[in-house]
Amino acid sequence: MRPKIFYLLPLLSCLILMEIGCVSNTPIIAQPNNTPEGTFTGKFQFSHLHSKTGVVDTLSANLILTMELKTGFAVTGDTSTLHAGSYGSYAVNSSYTEIQFNDKTFPASGVPVKDHLNGIYNYVYDGTNLQISAYGAFDTLAYIYTMKRTGN
Repeated sequence: MRPKIFYLLPLLSCLILMEIGCVSNTPIIAQPNNTPEGTFTGKFQFSHLHSKTGVVDTLSANLILTMELKTGFAVTGDTSTLHAGSYGSYAVNSSYTEIQFNDKTFPASGVPVKDHLNGIYNYVYDGTNLQISAYGAFDTLAYIYTMKRTGN
């Protein structure tokens, strides 16, 4: 029985060395930059869950969102009733898939009449499709931007 083990050991070690030799020395390439930039068009949805009735009201508006890290962001499009036209700066934390918008048109005091893209939002971006979302008090409010990149 012993002689068979001695013959198998060199064969086993040779197989292990061959396997190690097949491991690629090519460096792992990082994922592409996940920072949204460009012009995006799509829909903004505001949803509110009524705590007493359990009914969800949803309002929407078609918006254009222009984003460039160096110059900031701007919201245009259907800003007549639901969402404010606005602009400002933004910062991306792609590790946590968060964007912080600093809207220069957000009122310093009081409650704004329209929704503003201001504060910290979660985002998902695949290079074409961008979804930005935030949830309000007790998850009864939802702010969701579903956008598609349409230009640089």
